[in-house]
Amino acid sequence: MSKISIVPAPSRVEPGEGMFVVTPDTVLVASGPAAEVAALFAAQIAPALGYTLPVVAAVDERPAITLMLTEGLIHLGVEGYHLTVTPSSVTARASQPAGLFYAAQSLRQLLPPEIFRSEAVEGVAWTLPCVEVEDVPRFRWRGAMLDVCRYFMPKSFVLRYIDLLALHKLNVFHWHLTNDQGWRIEIKKYPRLTEVGAWRKETLVGRLQYDSELVFDGIPHGGFYTQDDVREVVAYAQARHVTVVPEIEMPGHAQAAIAAYPELGNLAEPVEVCTYWGISENIFNAEESTIAFLQDVLDEVLELFPSEFIHVGGDEAPKKQWRESPAAQARIRELGLRDEDELQSYFIRRMDAYLTAKGRRLLGWDEILEGGLAENATVMSWRGVAGGVAAATSGHDVVMAPNTYTYFDYYQSADRDAEPLAIGGYIPLEAAYAFEPVCEGIGDAYAHHVLGGQGQLWTEYIAAPEHAEYMAFPRLCALAEVVWTPAERRDYADFLARLAVHLQRLDGLNVHYHPLE
Repeated sequence: MSKISIVPAPSRVEPGEGMFVVTPDTVLVASGPAAEVAALFAAQIAPALGYTLPVVAAVDERPAITLMLTEGLIHLGVEGYHLTVTPSSVTARASQPAGLFYAAQSLRQLLPPEIFRSEAVEGVAWTLPCVEVEDVPRFRWRGAMLDVCRYFMPKSFVLRYIDLLALHKLNVFHWHLTNDQGWRIEIKKYPRLTEVGAWRKETLVGRLQYDSELVFDGIPHGGFYTQDDVREVVAYAQARHVTVVPEIEMPGHAQAAIAAYPELGNLAEPVEVCTYWGISENIFNAEESTIAFLQDVLDEVLELFPSEFIHVGGDEAPKKQWRESPAAQARIRELGLRDEDELQSYFIRRMDAYLTAKGRRLLGWDEILEGGLAENATVMSWRGVAGGVAAATSGHDVVMAPNTYTYFDYYQSADRDAEPLAIGGYIPLEAAYAFEPVCEGIGDAYAHHVLGGQGQLWTEYIAAPEHAEYMAFPRLCALAEVVWTPAERRDYADFLARLAVHLQRLDGLNVHYHPLE
């Protein structure tokens, strides 16, 4: 087994002879923006070392790990880096701070796995094997989605999850913040979204069974993130070169919002925050007042999230209420539309134009293709890859997130009885590793429209952070390699060999992961 067990695998690795030894005399040499990266690296390894490596601006006689920004590596892009370890020195170079940060994450992985422990470890030689690494990511979008609506996840776990993404060189945290079972983000203009919409009276017990009586736990559940919480999460992620992309669902998955403000719905009577899973028929109406309401919401979202992309959902929006609503039918006629699918497209196009005017880009699940795709929209393809292929070949950017490879709420073992209850499906580690974002049907002329790929962690059956980690890892390690490592460098047997070492790192971080089978 190679002693270089970096996950995801770098573009090029040239092992050398000997090692660099980190001691209390070692210094980190960095200045300007590089010093911020160095300070974070020092903080990450300090607990296990039992001391903090000082950051100094210039090399002196002490052994040094140098982190430097240089224009000479501009060919490696924003996130690429070059790393050289010799017995006498360590040098990490990049053209931008993001690349330097990823070099530091590789350095963490070159140290013994015990470096990931949270308390001082005695009797370990803190050595870095001599090596030369040149590394650049394959895709610009390397994402992981966390659903905090079905079960609210504490802010502390959200921050921990971001740390785990960054360790694996994932750079997008897709935060699924609104759904039928809970509205999780404070909106100052509309306080009932969290006063009412963030709380459900009880939750379904066991799997959703349409042919039998539903059983509920009788326990209220809820929670939300204040705007200060959101600012903290976004800043924390930015320091780790992770972009937080918020998702505000529309026009479907809207029952929690409609429970808070019934005038947003299609029915005359009020509804409550949904207590079970599945697809709710309660969707937003398409009135001008509702579009204005949601654009008010987006205004506050844009203030909190500097991300280029804003996700508006667009999936699983049943049209039954629109078909039966005289107001919706009048709206279709008024706008000269053919049917309810075109009404949804009109709804999304309005949001697309709104976000475009604000300098942002709309992102939605592949259902936004139905009825016609909005002009500037980017598609996240989840129902397999067909939506992504259709969007890319029509000139739209896509993020591949197919449920066949990237839905980490699916079972990961063939022995379901030995596993916690899950939503269904089966994606073992090998299948996650086999994911290919530039799939068949997307020729070379359209491959540039594939921004990358993303893993999904829906939480209908995941009530606790420990369970979320168990479902995500080590499949998220596999996905990280898919979206970072050059396709020709991917090798499942080699990945498993490196993963055996990497799981020791996750042990040090107390990550609850599924054991290798």
